[in-house]
Amino acid sequence: MRNSWQLYLLALPALVYFFVLNYIPMYGIQIAFKDFVASRGIWGSKWAGTEHFERFFNSFYFWRLLSNTLILGLYQIVLFPLPIILALSLNELKDRFFKRFAQTLTYAPHFVSIVVVVGMLFAFLDLRSGLVNHVLGLASIAPIQFMQDPNWFRHLYVWSGVWQNLGWGTIIYLAALAGVNPELHDSAQVDGAGRIQRILHVNIPSIMPTVVVLFILEFGHFMSVGFEKVLLMNNSLNASTSDVIQTFVYQSGLLQGQYSYAAAVGLFDSLVNVLLLVGVNLLARKYSESSLW
Repeated sequence: MRNSWQLYLLALPALVYFFVLNYIPMYGIQIAFKDFVASRGIWGSKWAGTEHFERFFNSFYFWRLLSNTLILGLYQIVLFPLPIILALSLNELKDRFFKRFAQTLTYAPHFVSIVVVVGMLFAFLDLRSGLVNHVLGLASIAPIQFMQDPNWFRHLYVWSGVWQNLGWGTIIYLAALAGVNPELHDSAQVDGAGRIQRILHVNIPSIMPTVVVLFILEFGHFMSVGFEKVLLMNNSLNASTSDVIQTFVYQSGLLQGQYSYAAAVGLFDSLVNVLLLVGVNLLARKYSESSLW
């Protein structure tokens, strides 16, 4: 540390940031194990042990919340390769103008507010005035209540997220592809490898460490499926598939004032994320040369 004090000094602001905003607030985790009363404060509130956890695990809505959260998380994980495919495709474009145009076109939705995205869904999928149902009507197909049908919620949630974030997710992969040694491609061409073969045997193996690390990080927020968007799309008709743990924490904590109960549910959600992150990292370290630690 004495020999590399400049590097530690450079990292100090980030360490202070995480310590102040991420570690110090962990002191409030004990609310989950107490009957918290605001007037008494955290220390003055009575201990309740694991009472709030047991109440949540034994509730009739526990399995619905857990299954909805897991299914949405798995749905998004299954589509994890899409940014990689887009990055590989953009990397093969030779026309610079078209390449920049395609990048801008795919990046732009990332800067659209989630509120606006959900508003667009309601506008385009409206039962009477929506463009999609209008086109279906021209094809003699009965109108579909997309935003109210629980069977459509997951598809709308995930694919609208793909549209919004796909281009932004390719940035890191494009940066990794830019670092691929051109001599590898030259050698492959000399050996008679075509474009597809070079993608499969040069590009993909070269960016695989980046892919593995990002895949592990994806599991770090596996249960955090996007509180704001789910809340905006949620209604009483699609609640059977749109109710997730994070929206339940909001409803029970902020709307109903059950602070300790909501803290217990939120802590459970965070622990599942941590376990998944550690487990996937162990698997990555066992079966590949790349891992977070």
